[in-house]
Amino acid sequence: MKSTGQPWNLGLLARGESLVASGGATLAAVFVATLGATAWWAVHSESASRSDLARQRAVAVGTTLAESLDGLLAAGELTRARTLLIQTARSAGLSGCRVALPGDRVLADIEPSRLTERALPLDWPSGTVPQPTPGPGFDGQSFPISIADRGSAALEIEWADDGERGIWVSDLTMGFGGIGVVGLAGWAVAYRRMRNKVRGMGAVGDALRAAAGGEASTEALAVSAGFGAEAAAWNALLTDREALRQKIAEEKADVVLAGAGGARRDSDLAGACDALWLGLVIVDEKSVIRYINGAAAVLMGGSRDELLGKPVAEIVRDAPITTAISAAAAGASRQRTSIEQESLADSRRGVIRYTIRAMRREQAAAAMVLIEDVTQQRVADESRNSFVAQVTHELRTPLTNMKLYLETLLDGGDEDPATRAKCINVIGQEARRLERVVSDMLSVAEIEAGSLKLHSGDVRLDALFEEIENDFKAQAQDREIGMAFELPPKLPVIVGDRDKITLAVHNLIGNALKYTPVGGKVIVHVEADGKGVNVLVIDNGIGIKPDECELIFEKFYRAKDKRIAGITGSGLGLALARQVVRLHGGDIQVRSQIDKGSTFTMTLPLAQAA
Repeated sequence: MKSTGQPWNLGLLARGESLVASGGATLAAVFVATLGATAWWAVHSESASRSDLARQRAVAVGTTLAESLDGLLAAGELTRARTLLIQTARSAGLSGCRVALPGDRVLADIEPSRLTERALPLDWPSGTVPQPTPGPGFDGQSFPISIADRGSAALEIEWADDGERGIWVSDLTMGFGGIGVVGLAGWAVAYRRMRNKVRGMGAVGDALRAAAGGEASTEALAVSAGFGAEAAAWNALLTDREALRQKIAEEKADVVLAGAGGARRDSDLAGACDALWLGLVIVDEKSVIRYINGAAAVLMGGSRDELLGKPVAEIVRDAPITTAISAAAAGASRQRTSIEQESLADSRRGVIRYTIRAMRREQAAAAMVLIEDVTQQRVADESRNSFVAQVTHELRTPLTNMKLYLETLLDGGDEDPATRAKCINVIGQEARRLERVVSDMLSVAEIEAGSLKLHSGDVRLDALFEEIENDFKAQAQDREIGMAFELPPKLPVIVGDRDKITLAVHNLIGNALKYTPVGGKVIVHVEADGKGVNVLVIDNGIGIKPDECELIFEKFYRAKDKRIAGITGSGLGLALARQVVRLHGGDIQVRSQIDKGSTFTMTLPLAQAA
C-alpha cells in the first residue's frame, strides 16, 4: 500500500475496528438464532403438551359417557341418552359427539339436525349387525357400545385444541422478546467495551498490513493516539525505528569510507578475541574500559554493555590491581605485572589472576589486562604438594624402621635368635609396606592416565586370606587390637587380578586397624554364594560422619575429625580399593556411626566384569 499523501489515521477508525465489528456481529447473529430456536421449541413443546392433555381429557370423557349410554340404550331410554350426550359434550368442550349405528346411521348427536334414526330400533338380531365404522372426515376417538339384546353401536367424539392457545403463545413470545431485548442490550454494552479495548490493536494490525504492502512512511504508518496504550507504543516503536535506520545508515557510511578490508580485519580480530578462554580488557589512559571480551565480562560479574565505558576502579575493588592498571595505562610502567586475587564466586573459594601490561598506541597511552581463573590450578597444586608430602612421609617411615632394625641386627642380632627373628620379621613387614606405598603411587599414576588395567587369572581366596592374616597379625598384636578372621569352610576360586584384590583388602584392613584405638577389635567376615564373595571389615573404632561416608573414597581426602590429626595417611587407600573393586565388577560400601565403628563391605563377583 503506497502513501497517498493523506494522514493514515483519518480513516483508520473503521478499519481498525473491522476485527471486533465482525466478531460482534457474529456473536449477535448466534444469539438471535439461538433465542429464536429456543422460542420455537418452547411453543412447539407447549402446544404438543396441551394437545395431548386435551386428548386425554376427551378420552376419559368418552369412556365414561360410553358406559352410561350403554345402560340407557339397553333400557330403551333414547331421550335421556341423547340429553346426556349433549350435556356431557358441551360441558367437556367437545367439538363433535354422536352415537353411530351400522350403515352410517346416527342415533344421537350433539347437533339434533344430524340424526337419521328417530327411534331406537328393536329388530336387531343379536350378533348379526356389523360394528359401525366412523364416517368420512372423522378425526377423533371411537368407543364401542354393546347394547344388550339389540346389537352394536359406537360413540364417536372429536375435540378441538385449547381455545386459549393464542393467549399463552402471545405471553411466551413476549417473554422471549424481552429476553432478546435484554440480551442485545448487554451485548451492545459488552461490544462497546470490547471495541475500546481492541480498536488500538486493530489499528496497529492495519498499519502492519500496510507496511507489509510496501508503505514505508513513518507518518503514514502512525496511528491516532486516542486508540490507547497500544497506539502510543506503536508510534514510539516507529520513532525508534527511524532513529535506528539513521544510525545504521551512518555506520554503513563509515564502513564504506574506512574501506571494506579494514572493516573485515576488525571483525575477524573481534571474533578471535571473543573466542579466547582468557578475559581480555583494554583500558585508556584514564583506566576506563574501552574493550572487553565475553570471558572477561563473565569473570568480572557483568555484561559487556554494562562494563564498557566504566572505570576499572568501580568494578575491581582490589587496590594493588587498580594501581597497577592505572600505572600501565598512564605509561608509567612498561613491565608486565601479575597479581592474584582471592574471591568468593558462587559461594566457593576462587583465585583470579590479573596480568597487566602497557600498550603502545599512536594517539594515547593504554593498557591491556588479561584475566584468568586459576582456581583449579591452585587446587591441583595443593593436592600435588599434599600428595608429595604424604608419600614422602609414607616412604620415610618404613625406611627408618628398616634402618633401625638392620642396625640392631648388625650390632648383636646373631647372639640372640629371638632378636634376630624379630628384626628380620620387622624388616620384611616394612619392605612389604614400602612395596605397597610404591604400588599405590603407580596405581594413582595409572588412574590419572586412564591406563589402569587388570592382569586376570584364577585367585584362590583361601590362600589369599591366609597371607593377609599373617601380614596383619603382628601389627594387631603390637597395637593391642583383637583381630579375627571369620572364613567359611570352603572359599571359591574367582577370576581377577590377585595383586589388585590383595591391595584392596590390605587397604580396608589397614584402614580399620589405623583408626581403631587400643583395646578395640577388628573382624574380617567373608561370605560366599553362587554369585560372588562378600568381604566385611568390621571395627569398633572412632567412626565416620554420615556426610563424609562418600568423600573418604575420593583421592587425597581425609576426614575432618580432629582425633586423626596425628595419624599418618595419604588419602589414597580407600580410593584405590574402590577403583580396583569396580574394575572387577564389584563395589565397596560403608556404614558407620561416630564412636561406634564402621563396616566396609566389599563385593566381588565370581568372574571379572568385562
